[in-house]
Amino acid sequence: MKQTWPIVKLGEVLHHRKVFITIEDEQMYMRPKVKLHAQGIELRDHVSGSEIKTKKQQVCRVSDFLVAEIDAKMGGFGIVPIALDKAIVSSHYFLFESNQEHLIPDFLGYYCKTKVFRDQVAAKGTTNYAAIRAGDVLEYVMPLPPIEEQQRIIARIGTVRQQLQDAVKLRSTIEVQLQSLFLSLHSNSGTTCKLGDLIELYEDKVRIQPTESYPQVGVRGFGGGLFPKAPVFGTETTYKTFNRLYEDAIVLSQVKGWEGAIAVCPRALSGMYVSPEYRTFRCKPNIASPRYMQEVVRSQWFWKYLQEATRGVGARRERVRPEKFLAIDLHMPSFSKQEKIVATLNGLETVRQLRTEVFPCIEALLPSLLQKEMSQAQITGV
Repeated sequence: MKQTWPIVKLGEVLHHRKVFITIEDEQMYMRPKVKLHAQGIELRDHVSGSEIKTKKQQVCRVSDFLVAEIDAKMGGFGIVPIALDKAIVSSHYFLFESNQEHLIPDFLGYYCKTKVFRDQVAAKGTTNYAAIRAGDVLEYVMPLPPIEEQQRIIARIGTVRQQLQDAVKLRSTIEVQLQSLFLSLHSNSGTTCKLGDLIELYEDKVRIQPTESYPQVGVRGFGGGLFPKAPVFGTETTYKTFNRLYEDAIVLSQVKGWEGAIAVCPRALSGMYVSPEYRTFRCKPNIASPRYMQEVVRSQWFWKYLQEATRGVGARRERVRPEKFLAIDLHMPSFSKQEKIVATLNGLETVRQLRTEVFPCIEALLPSLLQKEMSQAQITGV
């Protein structure tokens, strides 16, 4: 038989604490960062009081419900972790204490990640004012199971979270082992040659038209691969041309290539566009395999060649120019050996897909699990 859980306003189980302290110049203070999309709260920085201009600040306490006035509608809220106990926030944040006889803070922390709760916060009122008020928070509603039921749900989600964290560690181990296997196979045969002997600069330049839109692609650093971005209209850019991607193009970020912002274009992103700051190269037929080069460019040992092809530090580091990129000396197996290694790696590709398809959804599973737990109970009105 289903239980019945009442719906309550947060004002029935939360108390808005609005107490300010005076910042002392000689003291050090922690400041939190409230991540968007209900992704939690983490340390932003440590600062001395002398660096803080506004001398009246609020003090966070562990298990407070912290809400950002401006960013709340984008999911800027969460429970203060123990590591940020006594962190300070300005008056642009709201702090709420739970009545823990009726509401466990961790339960609220999970529930505020659900779509049902976030939709309440994002909902527009009678005006288009972006910020929210403390009184708005106290009007939001949520199901309130008995304390014992809250504890059961928290324990259940905690178990799943631990299992997922173990899976993430396994993912990292698998990726390291796959790269070690590739490097071992790569190093066992071949000769040293110029990268320009294997690939060549090939760009499909498209002149930008003011009336057209151009779906964009970005390149993540550290071997993170390509990802689609919002389209750019011709009137929104000062570039005269974009480079149109094609299947198996090696896409190099001139700005961030030195930190592994390089990848091979899959068929799904063919026909999309990158700015002229991204250069595209193609494999020479029967000399370099696109699938093999995909393994090369996402390997950490290759990124050191990109670093050596540029000079400088941080924002002053040189761009990775095509001529320097193609001049890299690289150990490379023959084309037939590349194909054999690719065949070996193809048998392990299903394992690697866990990284790109399954694990990015991990955090989304937790609020979904809570939503499922909620749906198992009948809910009454306020």
